[in-house]
Amino acid sequence: MEKTYNPQVIEQTWYQRWEDEGYFKAQGNGDPYCIVIPPPNVTGSLHMGHAFQDTIMDTLIRYHRMKGDNTLWQPGSDHAGIATQMVVERQLSAEGKTRHDLGRDNFTDRVWQWKEESGGTITKQLRRMGTSPDWSRERFTMDEGLSAAVQKVFIQLFEEDLIYRGKRLVNWDPVLHTAVSDLEVESSEENGHMWHIRYPIIGEEGFLTVATTRPETMLGDSAVAVHPDDARYAHLVGKRIELPLTGRTLPVVADDYVDPEFGSGCVKITPAHDFNDYEVGKRHDLELINIFTTDAKINQEAPEKYRGMDRYVARKAIVKDLDELGLLEKVADHKLMVPRGDRTQSVIEPYLTDQWFVRAEPLAKPAIEAVKDGRIKFVPENWSKTYFNWMEDIQDWCISRQIWWGHRIPAWYDEAGNFYVANSEEEARAKHGLGEDVILSQDEDVLDTWFSSALWPFSTMGWPDDTDPALKTFYPTSVLVTGFDIIFFWVARMIMFGLKFMGEVPFHEVYIHGLVRDAEGNKMSKSKGNVLDPLDLIDGITLDDLLAKRTTGLMQPDMKAGIIKATEKHFPDGIPAFGTDALRFTFAALATTGRDIRFDLGRIEGYRNFCNKLWNATRYVLQNTEDQDCSSGTMSLADRWIISRLQQVEAQIVQHIESYRFDLVSRDLYEFVWNDYCDWYIELSKPVLYSDQYDEAQKRAARNTLVNVLETILRLLHPIMPYITEELWQRVAPLAGIESETIMLCQYPEADNTLIDEEAIATLDWVKQFIMGVRQIRSEMDIKPGKPLPVICHNGNDIDRQRIDDNRDLLIALAKLESIDWLEATDQAPESATSLVGDMSLLIPLAGLIDKDAELQRLQKKMQKLEQEVQCLQGNLNNNKFVANAPEEVVNKEKEKLVDAQSALASLQVQAEKISNI
Repeated sequence: MEKTYNPQVIEQTWYQRWEDEGYFKAQGNGDPYCIVIPPPNVTGSLHMGHAFQDTIMDTLIRYHRMKGDNTLWQPGSDHAGIATQMVVERQLSAEGKTRHDLGRDNFTDRVWQWKEESGGTITKQLRRMGTSPDWSRERFTMDEGLSAAVQKVFIQLFEEDLIYRGKRLVNWDPVLHTAVSDLEVESSEENGHMWHIRYPIIGEEGFLTVATTRPETMLGDSAVAVHPDDARYAHLVGKRIELPLTGRTLPVVADDYVDPEFGSGCVKITPAHDFNDYEVGKRHDLELINIFTTDAKINQEAPEKYRGMDRYVARKAIVKDLDELGLLEKVADHKLMVPRGDRTQSVIEPYLTDQWFVRAEPLAKPAIEAVKDGRIKFVPENWSKTYFNWMEDIQDWCISRQIWWGHRIPAWYDEAGNFYVANSEEEARAKHGLGEDVILSQDEDVLDTWFSSALWPFSTMGWPDDTDPALKTFYPTSVLVTGFDIIFFWVARMIMFGLKFMGEVPFHEVYIHGLVRDAEGNKMSKSKGNVLDPLDLIDGITLDDLLAKRTTGLMQPDMKAGIIKATEKHFPDGIPAFGTDALRFTFAALATTGRDIRFDLGRIEGYRNFCNKLWNATRYVLQNTEDQDCSSGTMSLADRWIISRLQQVEAQIVQHIESYRFDLVSRDLYEFVWNDYCDWYIELSKPVLYSDQYDEAQKRAARNTLVNVLETILRLLHPIMPYITEELWQRVAPLAGIESETIMLCQYPEADNTLIDEEAIATLDWVKQFIMGVRQIRSEMDIKPGKPLPVICHNGNDIDRQRIDDNRDLLIALAKLESIDWLEATDQAPESATSLVGDMSLLIPLAGLIDKDAELQRLQKKMQKLEQEVQCLQGNLNNNKFVANAPEEVVNKEKEKLVDAQSALASLQVQAEKISNI
């Protein structure tokens, strides 16, 4: 066995073998357990969110596979309509072409070609994470079978009047020329202006002043609204006002939507260009006037002067014209939320256009009930409130997109604009009696990507055809693991469609995880230089390579300089290679329920050390057990203790996994392996194995316990750390008498309460306290670890005396003692360093053990340093300017440092006083 742990050497070898041997396929005779992967975009590459989420899913899958459940992890990827089309359009642009040069069919062929050549990046990267889905069942949302499912659902919903075509407001991206979902819109606060515009009142002197952040939209105004209870304007309700620059007049309407306290209390209503105004317009039957083209230029509905202008050019012209007419009352600076397309960063326009919609409310009602009656459970439960808030206020869902890549809408139009929904043009003609003389053309739009994603739990298993037995076996699936940001966009829609088309919920539980942020809690972004690539953490990367990866020649110089500076700040030495297992264990340790994850390189470094600890412990076990008799023998106190602790930990781990507390799984495993097994049991085994005081039956028992506990540890750890556990288990399992091809298919450990020896636990805990008490005194008094010490026990009871008698050799060996004696009641205690074991005192006489003057000098130096630190920290915290201006977390950190420094100083002062009195 190699002396040092090198993850790069073992990881890819094992993964290839697991996949080649078919270990990831659904197998096991137990209950069905299934997870469908949230399909990553085919354009995507692995980011920290994927890596975290997939670690959680793989942990659950490996755990249930080892339990013997019939376990399926269904993989696949999403065609990601807009994102994929943009990638290919950029390629065409580099060739001096557009998609229109190719035409629709040739363009979609080009997208398929790109998908075959480059679309598998993320699935290759998922393999690097050690994930174990059944790759033989991999699906793609544009596969023939899944496309057939999409078409069936669309047609059935249309025939049941749950899909309709209508003119409504949508989020419109004027660069992509398509409607986009709310999830593809990023709103952020920006600096802008509020223009206060005067609208003349017809038939009397004066104006109504309205305030707007978008003066160009006034060209599409249909009314001005005031609050029904606003006495200032009650006399104007029902009258008309003049819309400047247009020659049109508008009614004044009363509506509760208006906040009388905001601005003048008058609001311009533009139903075709504002979602709230659209609702007001419906209530008052106002005209819908669309003033924009698809690329956000002013159209023919507006006065001739502004036609053809870009919206922002028109804004300047309109403001100038209003000012010249004396109708611009004032302009004020104003912060506002600006919606931008997440891919183009163009400002999104609420835009009135013909689209296809799903009538959502009838589908939402049973989906709400499924969560209320417990058929679906959210973990943590509080996310169900978010679900209900969205679902109980659900709006009809716009499902059409004005792009070419995706599932084309199965509707055909005649020249009069009538449409016919069918599986094909031939079917449309047959169903509606249309002769060959009627010219039909298919709808140009495709379906929203979320439409096909909503069918994922059953379309991946062969629905609507009854050819895949997986559908009957694994639907409903067991749990969905996903982020909170898509509860509505994906989770809710899967529930609606699952209930509608399968008659059952798509999953029983929804585990919601937080977002992965940097160590300070900041969102990871390229501009901040704090982005982490999971593969860089696995393989390592130099600073130069990291900078080359993050900057390109096309970047603006200021942006490039900023990224370089931020990257150098966060990763001055690049990123070392930590390996997959350390990364996965870190994710598990950070997986507190529902909270955002702060990813700290210090944590992953600590868990890389944990891998080293496990590796070295295995080397020790192998060195002491290979070619030795490892059968059972006479168990020592330490043997009985570690076996008892193992049962307790096994029970805890199963409970934590079943309740999705992966943070507690990793905590308890780390503490048991590092502290109980490595630091204590291995040390306790050494006197037994290396001393002639113990007979062969005791040595056999120690070897047997070392091997069997380690083999169990490896199985407990395997779902989180698959590579290192497989590598080590292959060497340890034969010594434990286990024959199996892989740890993956071995039984997950289960606790046996009959093996728990409470007396052994209590006694060994007492032994540990005794040894740690002596070690603490050595540390405080700077006594060399190997120097034998005399210990005098005082105030002990009969149990303490018995435990010392039973474990004297062990205590002397591990605490490096010269002797253990008792201080009788009549004896005077010498000047000693003391420690407590329960009510019993451990006394170590100091005379002759230390150089009094040298030790006092050493302590004095440490105290001086701490006094300076305390003085400096107090100075900061007494500085009102610092406390007022520094971030709260910085101030709190300073306070914590002060408390720690004062505590350390007090401890050193007590030590110095003790030594002075010798």
